[in-house]
Amino acid sequence: MEVVLKTDLKGVKLFSRGKVRDTYDLKDRLLMIATDRISAFDVVLPNGIPYKGAVLTQLSLFWFNYTKDIIPNHVITADVSKFPEEVKKFSDMLKGRSMLVKKAKPLPAEFVVRGYLSGSGWKDYMQTGKVCGIELPKGMRESEQLPEPIFTPATKAVTGHDLNITQEELAKLVGKDIADRLRDASITIYKKASEKARKRGIIIADTKFEFGMLSDKLIITDEMLTPDSSRFWSASSYSPGGPQKSFDKQPVRDYLESIGWNKQPPAPVLPPEVVEGTTKRYIDAYEIMTGKKFEVV
Repeated sequence: MEVVLKTDLKGVKLFSRGKVRDTYDLKDRLLMIATDRISAFDVVLPNGIPYKGAVLTQLSLFWFNYTKDIIPNHVITADVSKFPEEVKKFSDMLKGRSMLVKKAKPLPAEFVVRGYLSGSGWKDYMQTGKVCGIELPKGMRESEQLPEPIFTPATKAVTGHDLNITQEELAKLVGKDIADRLRDASITIYKKASEKARKRGIIIADTKFEFGMLSDKLIITDEMLTPDSSRFWSASSYSPGGPQKSFDKQPVRDYLESIGWNKQPPAPVLPPEVVEGTTKRYIDAYEIMTGKKFEVV
């Protein structure tokens, strides 16, 4: 599979280009393509990570299917042979890394569920004894499991980091009924997925969801429970009291920290060993989580 850093579907209208995904407008539907781009510290790097887009797409499809009894999702099909004629000519590039999805109106927030005390949550706790305003027991350690998963929505920032908001602030944005449904669906999905992942030897420390409205129906969109949207840890090496080994782009972050990059564009080129190590982590996450061998489509 060729590394895809940017797509150009000539004759098809580009809907949006994010850090990883290129999305095309097919009128009442969208074509979402996961490229092999990778970002760190909010900057897209010049290298691609081979197979990354395919892993993100295949793992998302796995979880969308597994949780469809909890809430509907935006997937129509990932079978390229069923895509509209106007994009079928790009089949070789689209296979394995694209989804035809429903065109929902995105909600103006991201929806994070935290089951363990890590990342920005740990920093918040160290300063306030709380995470996003939610009181937690005293004396907790970094990476320790929370008494119960917590829901911590955040408003989407065009640039920089997102801003955490309370459930009450979310209710002002989207209405109390929708806000409550978002919280309940997010936590229910997290619990169901976490239970399955733990049996596979992976801890889902936290994860981020995106939702949209299709007419008046709430659906889940974008990606789901991937190494880009979640913090996955190995259960066998889990040891609270410090950072944990993650199935994500940690090798990229570690390398960039080690060379003293100022975290401003342009980003440096990653050496081959960092690229290979990151590819392996993404594929490992897919294979362990699904119990299937990752195959190049």
